[in-house]
Amino acid sequence: MSESALSWPDFLISHGAVRAPVGSADMLAFALPASPMSGFLCPLTHFGVISATGDDAENFLHNQLTNDVLGLDEAHAHLAGYCSPKGRLLATMMVWKSGGDILLALPRELLPATLKRLQMFVLRAKVKLQDASAGLALLGMAAPTGRFASLPGAAWQRKASDDGTLIRVPDAGTLQRAIWVGPVEQAIPLWQRQAESLAPAPASLWRWSEIIAGLPQVTEATREQFVPQMINFELVGGINFRKGCYPGQEIVARSQYLGKLKRRSLLAFCTDERAAAGAEVFSSADPGQPCGMIVNAERGPDERIACLVELKMELADTSIRLLSADGPSLSFGELPYALSAAE
Repeated sequence: MSESALSWPDFLISHGAVRAPVGSADMLAFALPASPMSGFLCPLTHFGVISATGDDAENFLHNQLTNDVLGLDEAHAHLAGYCSPKGRLLATMMVWKSGGDILLALPRELLPATLKRLQMFVLRAKVKLQDASAGLALLGMAAPTGRFASLPGAAWQRKASDDGTLIRVPDAGTLQRAIWVGPVEQAIPLWQRQAESLAPAPASLWRWSEIIAGLPQVTEATREQFVPQMINFELVGGINFRKGCYPGQEIVARSQYLGKLKRRSLLAFCTDERAAAGAEVFSSADPGQPCGMIVNAERGPDERIACLVELKMELADTSIRLLSADGPSLSFGELPYALSAAE
């Protein structure tokens, strides 16, 4: 069988990927490359895609998500959240327009519940929502500054072609990054071209780069745990405070404008394997109760586990530990943006 006739998973397996363990966020995984900071290429099989079509698709999603869908043009993408009526994030996603479709890329584990909930509110609106994951592949590409010749000029800019969509996303340290989304039949030749200069890598390495870039992702372990600002979501462009109402909007707005935000997410590192999304953290200054929660965690090239940790900012300068007040300690790093930028 020719490579062009292989399914996307079979093609990746023929090029060194293995089936991910049961319970993993990924369908497939590669081994960690020897020099990941020289550039890497990841199949983002932990993502799924919802498509929205129809005359009312823009208005419908504009009234459901935290960001502006009506004002989004085809040259850009952006982040958005989907909240419960209590203002807690049910999902975070990347949104872009492609022809007559609006596409939402979000963790595959959250897709069924998110799709079902959105469909509940369609009512008489002329919009069709469906799982478009089967026909699309997503690739994450990262390389040192200057290695990419054809990246869009700034984060969240989008280049579209007949072959697919290239979306530049925020850098992770010295790594420039982009996500390609397109038909499975176009993913195979693209992979072959990119793999000549970028090392195939597991999606966990991409998720590590997201943490270094300060970009949070709600997963099943943290669903309904956070008001968006707790995970810095407005600082990474995930909220538009000038748009109209959406579920939870009053609580999100109140959190923004009534006094200083008391909970934020910081970049932290540890070496304990128990550091995972949903794990609680404790402060030495108040050891009897958790002061926060890990939003995302992934092992990086230096063997440390990088984490985004949501916590009470009044305790940020105390000793913060994993799982209990005498658990493994966390050390903190610098986010690529200021926490006070939108306060």
